[in-house]
Parts: sequence; structure tokens; C-alpha cells
Amino acid sequence: MQNQIQAAARRLAECRKLVVLTGAGVSKESGIPTFREAQEGLWAQYDPMEMATQEGYLRNPPLVWRWYEYRFGMVEAAQPNPGHRAIADLEQILPQVTVVTQNIDGLHQVAGSTDVVELHGSIRRFKCLSERHTGFTRADFADQAEIPPHCPRCGDLLRPEVVWFGENLPMDALSRAFDLAETCDAMLVVGTSGAVQPAASLPFLARRAGAVVIDVNTERDEIACVSHIFLQGPGGEVLPALVAVLRVASRGDLG
Repeated sequence: MQNQIQAAARRLAECRKLVVLTGAGVSKESGIPTFREAQEGLWAQYDPMEMATQEGYLRNPPLVWRWYEYRFGMVEAAQPNPGHRAIADLEQILPQVTVVTQNIDGLHQVAGSTDVVELHGSIRRFKCLSERHTGFTRADFADQAEIPPHCPRCGDLLRPEVVWFGENLPMDALSRAFDLAETCDAMLVVGTSGAVQPAASLPFLARRAGAVVIDVNTERDEIACVSHIFLQGPGGEVLPALVAVLRVASRGDLG
């Protein structure tokens, strides 16, 4: 593994434009369960589809809102793990680093990453159902006692600014992600199985465009077949080791 980490560090040291693609495995190391894993205890009796579609929300707005309050409580209590912090540290070493994430928890930003593309939105932001008004935070409706709260501007119901089943990914985020994949020098993929489209296609697109692809995961996944280097292990262990070696490699001391 150490030889593979050194090889990966050498490749990244030559990189001017790095894209880091992250998935649920990164959040899980901070104690945030995946969507379906969170269906436990009181929530085990409910169909996940009822909690993540506009139709389900309209059938029972208070129930769905409380479900997202429950999830937000987990996110608010979570802290960035060493993997998040190592990704943020890459900005100190390489000229340009952009994180493209499938996660909705905002922990990359909390860890210090400054350029994050959120493919599936954010549980920390809210919008009205009509989508005319977006980008609200909890502070914007903290004075409302109703569940769910209403848009401060138009009075419509608020909803989390996340992508529900049957909805398209935000076009600006998706367009930028594809552009980054086609123009980056390297893509570091962490904690994603490569099973969810369209994010799963990004490493393949990057490889076809000539980028180095490095895959970090606890098990071999769908992306391992297209990666130049596969580093097996949790991101919270592999990434700090990779960043430590990269600091040396970027100085040209690895030989």
C-alpha cells in the first residue's frame, strides 16, 4: 500500500487541476448513515420513497419535515473526519482543487474546502416548493412555529434543497461537474461505489479525456476498473497518508 500511495502522490504532484469526487462513504466515516440506513427506529415503518419525493411531501408535509429535522440533527452533530480535512489540505499543495460531491451534509465546507460542487444539493439550505426562492438557511425561518415552515418571501411551503427521487440534478452543478471531468489533470475518487448515475460516469469521462484517475475505497468498486491506481481502505486513513506523502512529492523529494 505504501508503494501505491507514493505512486499516487507522484502523479498528483504533477497535477495543476484536481477534481475530488466523493460519495456516501466519506460521510459515513463521520457517523452519517446513508439515506436508507437512516430508516431505523421510529422511521423504520415508513417507506423511504414517501420521504424523498414531492408527492410524498404533499401527502404529509409535517411527517416529511420531521424526518428531515431528524436527519439534520445527525448532520449538525457530525464533524468532518480526517478524510474531509485531508481533502481540504490539498488546496495548500496543488494549484486548483475542486470537490464534486454526492453528499448533502456540507461537511466538506466545514472542513475548509472552498470550491465544492454539490450534485445532490444540501440539507443545510431550503427553497419554496415553486423553486422561485432558494438558498434559505434555518435562521431565515427560525421565528416560525409551524411545521413545516413557509417561504419568508412568497408563503409557499419550504422544503430541503436536496434532490428528491424523480428530480433532475441542478443543471449548473451537473454542467460544471462534466466540464471539470473533461478538463482536469487528475480525479481522486473517494467513498463512492460508482453505482449512482450520472456521478458514476465522471471518472470514466475523466479517464477518456486523459486524466489520471485514483480510486480510494474500502472495497473494489465499479470505478476501480477505470482507475490508474486503486488505494484500498477508508478515506479517513488513506487520504491523510496520501497528503503527507504528497507534501514531500510536491517538493520533489521522493525521487
